[in-house]
Amino acid sequence: MVVAFNVTGDERGEWAVLHVSGELDLVTSPVLRQRVHDVVAEGRHSLVLDLSEVFFCDSSGVGVLIATRRLLRSCQGRLRLILPAEGVDGGTSRGAGAHVNRVLGALGVRRLFDVHPDLASAVSEEARPLSA
Repeated sequence: MVVAFNVTGDERGEWAVLHVSGELDLVTSPVLRQRVHDVVAEGRHSLVLDLSEVFFCDSSGVGVLIATRRLLRSCQGRLRLILPAEGVDGGTSRGAGAHVNRVLGALGVRRLFDVHPDLASAVSEEARPLSA
């Protein structure tokens, strides 16, 4: 089974949004890292990473998330992650996003991120992160 990795860009007000789908691993994480750097180079310092369709994430993927956090903090930017607590029912997307949430929790780094359940919550100015 071949799984396509995809990163698409969007804007929601002052927020740049990167929608990520597929497996975030050693092979694909450089693509996400480059897209993040491109967004920051364009002067966008408020970034939402929508990881709700990522169904696998290894240590290199976690490394990209931590590096993204560090990069945005260095330019006084903001990073929010979309990670649903539960998988979407049905189809191959079952557990997507929830896997990344579990990986970050197991590694003890989830508390470092401003995590939201959906895009509307993530781009809201009244946004409150999910508790760790």
